[in-house]
Amino acid sequence: MCIFCKIASGEIPTHFLYESEHVVAFKDLDPQAPAHILVIPRAHYENAAELAAADSATMSELFGAAREIAATLGLDGYRITFNTGASAGQSVFHAHLHLLGGRPFAWPPG
Repeated sequence: MCIFCKIASGEIPTHFLYESEHVVAFKDLDPQAPAHILVIPRAHYENAAELAAADSATMSELFGAAREIAATLGLDGYRITFNTGASAGQSVFHAHLHLLGGRPFAWPPG
């Protein structure tokens, strides 16, 4: 079982900023911005592409959760990122959305 599956199931105790039947969100342990939240499906999907192909309702809920969290945190702007595959920077192979905010961001990223 991957670490995000353990977090989502409650095996690893975590403070959830958002929680539903299909999605949970929590602070990133290595934040890259003042607000850096991970929004993940409870079910295991290796990456965002696999999730989008298999479960569009949960994919949509990830974005809705990010919107709600950003509003709760009072973010006037934010970035949403999925890293899909090791070459894109994915290090935990369980689909997850990064919600980043609280500072200005440059473009292009990375």
